[in-house]
Amino acid sequence: MTDYNLASLLEETAAAHPERDAIVFGDTRLTYAAVNAAANKVANLLAARGIEHGDKVALSCVNIPWFTVVYYGILKAGATVVPLNVLLKGREVAYHLDDSDAKAYFCFQGTPELTIGAEGFAGFNEAEKCEHFFVITADPAAPSPIEGAETMGAALADQAPVFETVDTDEDDTAVILYTSGTTGQPKGAELRHRNMRDNAALGASLFGAKIEEPDTLLCVLPLFHSFGQTVIQNGGFLYGGTVVMLPRFEAGPALQLMAKEKVTFFAGVPTMYWGLLSALDGAGIDVEAVAATVRVAVAGGSALPMEVHRAFEKRFGVTILEGYGLSETSPVASFSRLGAPIRVGSIGTPVPGVEMKLLRPDTWDEAQPAEGQSADEVVGEIAIKGHNIMKGYYGRPEATADAIKDGWFRSGDLARRDSDGWYYIVDRSKDMIIRGGFNVYPREIEEVLLTHPAVSLAAVIGVPHESHGEEVKAVVILEPGADVTAEEIVAWGKEQMAAYKYPRVVQIVEELPMTATGKILKRKLS
Repeated sequence: MTDYNLASLLEETAAAHPERDAIVFGDTRLTYAAVNAAANKVANLLAARGIEHGDKVALSCVNIPWFTVVYYGILKAGATVVPLNVLLKGREVAYHLDDSDAKAYFCFQGTPELTIGAEGFAGFNEAEKCEHFFVITADPAAPSPIEGAETMGAALADQAPVFETVDTDEDDTAVILYTSGTTGQPKGAELRHRNMRDNAALGASLFGAKIEEPDTLLCVLPLFHSFGQTVIQNGGFLYGGTVVMLPRFEAGPALQLMAKEKVTFFAGVPTMYWGLLSALDGAGIDVEAVAATVRVAVAGGSALPMEVHRAFEKRFGVTILEGYGLSETSPVASFSRLGAPIRVGSIGTPVPGVEMKLLRPDTWDEAQPAEGQSADEVVGEIAIKGHNIMKGYYGRPEATADAIKDGWFRSGDLARRDSDGWYYIVDRSKDMIIRGGFNVYPREIEEVLLTHPAVSLAAVIGVPHESHGEEVKAVVILEPGADVTAEEIVAWGKEQMAAYKYPRVVQIVEELPMTATGKILKRKLS
C-alpha cells in the first residue's frame, strides 16, 4: 500500500505550471494556482466542520469551476467525493445522501430552470445522517437564494488558501459514483484513489497527451458522471491541460466555443456527435477553423452509430476514437488507438493494464463457439479485470459478490470479439429483445434504421406481444423536412432485415427522452 491522494493531480500541476490556465468558463480564466488555492479553502472549511479522513461529502453541481474546486477540496480533506446527478429530485437526493452516509453536501443553485439547489436542500432536510449543507452560487458574494441555507461563499470567506493535504492510502475510496439505476435502486460504486489516477493516466497511451504540449479540452460531458470526470477533468489536469467548461450541451454554442478557444480535445456521447453534425449547416460555424485545431475526438457512454462516425470524419477530418467503460471501471476499459486503423463500430481493445473476456449467460464460464459457429460470431457478456475495477458497491456485499469474482467484473453488456481481439458491442443484455424465440439486438436494428435517408435518430425497444412474447418497436426522429410515414419505414425495414428482426411498429417523434449524460432513456419509451 502506498500513500497517495487523487488531489495530487491538481497539486503537482499547480506547482509545476502555476500560471497556466486550468479552467475557462465564459469570460473567467482560472490558473492552476488559483484553482489549487480555492480547493485549499474548501478543505479548510471541511476540516473546521469536523470532516475527517474517510468521511463522505456529496456534490451536486453543473459544469462550472466550483465543481472542480469543491471536488479537489473534498479529496484534500481526506474525504470521499459523492458526485450526484444534478437532475435528482428531493426524495432522490435524500436517498443518495443516506445511502452514501454523506456528512456534508455542496449543492449548486443556478437559473430558475435548474432547481437542484431547492431540491437538494429539501433532500438534505429529509436525509437522516447529513449534517452540513452549503449552497453554491454563481456569485460567491450573493446572499443565499434558499432560505435557511448557508452559502459556500460566506463559509469560505475566512478560510486560508493553504492546506496540508491529508494522507490517504491509494486503496482508500476517493469517489463513490452512483449507477444510473435503470433497474432497482441506484448503487454506489466505490472507486479507489489509484483506480481514478490510473484511469486518468491512460491519456498518454490512448490520446497522446503530453504535459509539455497541453490540450484544450471542451467539457460538455457532465462532471458528475465518470466519463467527463476522469477523461476531461482528471485527465486534463494530470497532463496540464485547459478545461473549457460548458454547463449545458447545445450544439451551436459548443461549436462556437470550440472555434473561439481552439479546442484540441473533444469527448462526447453519440447524441452529442449527432447534435454537432445537425448544427453545422446554417449555424454560422467555421467548420474548417474547428477542424484545424481538433486533435482528438473520443466517444463513449453508449454505442456510436456507424453513420454518425463516418459523417463526423468526413466533415471534421478527425476519426473518432470509440471507447467503452462503466462507472464500476473508473470508467475506461477499452479504446480504439490513436493512429491505428479504425474499425468502425468497434469499442477497440482493452486498455493497458486491463483484460476483457466474454462470458456465457448466467455463469462465470467463458463463452465458446457453438457447433458450426466461428469464434468471432460468439456473443457473450463482457467481463473486465484490471487496475480500473471498483472496490465494490458501497454497503452492498451481496451485490458486489454477484458482480465481481476473482477480480473479474460482469458488465451486463453483450459483445463479440474479432480474431484480432477487437470488441464490438451487440447490446445491453437487459435490452435484448426475444421475439418468438429469436434474440434481437436493438443496436443492430438502430444501425440499419440510420441508413434510411429520412431517419435522423432511432431507438429500438421490445414491447409485449401476445404470441411472440415481444415485438420490435422503433421510435425515430426524422431528418428536417423529411416526408415519410411510419408505415413506409416498416415496409423499408422489411426489405432490409430478416423477418424476425425488422420493426413491425414505428413511432415518429420530435425528440427522445435522454439522461443528463446524453444517453437515450429507453425505459421511458413504450
